[in-house]
Amino acid sequence: MLFPVAGIEVAPWIPFVAGFAVAFICSMGGVSGANLLLPFQMSVLGFVTPAVSATNHLFNIVAIPSGVYRFIREGRMVWPLTWVVIAGTVPGVLLGVIFRVRYLPDPTHFKIFAGCVLLYIGGTMVRSLVKKPAPGMDKASSEKRFQELVSRFHKQEAASREPLPRVTVDHFGLKKITYSFYGETISAPTMGIFMLSAIVGVVGGMYGIGGGAIIAPFFVAVFHLPVYTIAGACLMGTFLTSLVAAGFFQILAPFYPHMAVAPDWMLGILMGTGGMIGMYVGARMQKFVPATVIKWLLACILLFTGGRYVLGFLF
Repeated sequence: MLFPVAGIEVAPWIPFVAGFAVAFICSMGGVSGANLLLPFQMSVLGFVTPAVSATNHLFNIVAIPSGVYRFIREGRMVWPLTWVVIAGTVPGVLLGVIFRVRYLPDPTHFKIFAGCVLLYIGGTMVRSLVKKPAPGMDKASSEKRFQELVSRFHKQEAASREPLPRVTVDHFGLKKITYSFYGETISAPTMGIFMLSAIVGVVGGMYGIGGGAIIAPFFVAVFHLPVYTIAGACLMGTFLTSLVAAGFFQILAPFYPHMAVAPDWMLGILMGTGGMIGMYVGARMQKFVPATVIKWLLACILLFTGGRYVLGFLF
């Protein structure tokens, strides 16, 4: 099948399966998988123009709603966290799109940039996993107890099951967001999340990931938020910022007639359809997978992909 904007010809099942695979694995950690889909498009499919970032955003738009729906249905969507992420990332994404088109159109330079971003995210994840948390900052206990509760829940008879715990928002202000999760109170600084989201938005706009792949590890590693509670917010933020970014790429396209800037709609929708199925299944399965396994899986994928790009640039 020919994809004219990308300038590639590939069997349609390949991008579909790729979209499903990355969405299934990464959605468990609050990441759409676009951060891994971009190197797949560049290195495997040979799609290297700025339009690859726009197509990645299109993948997010198609794939993410099914996962968000699942997290909302299970009561694990922290809405205040979502709104702050969106408020910070949307303006940053617009700047990131401009930087990508004007200053990083060369695929060689973009690969080293992407590699450094992935290595930084992966390094942050690893440090959070190997470093002993400060007293009172360890949320692994609630994550572990929640996972054990889910296991017991599905072993019980349907008639005797009690509802699984849901996230409850206790406070939402300019200084902090406070919510309860399975017997523990979790707090996060509102302005800290906003400033991080704004910076991440610029990087996400350039990279074509909407920012969720960077914000999710930071929520876990820096703000010490339980992974079972941040996935929905990160995915929702990624969806809306990708919606803005993809539209902005499309608007900029006529001003850059010498290169592909607008998304490849056929390729993006095909990958997104696979991602939509993978996202729903991953969101449904997340509560069965230990939080530490999810974190290590994401960290290893990020480090491998980032290291490959950086080493390829150097050697």
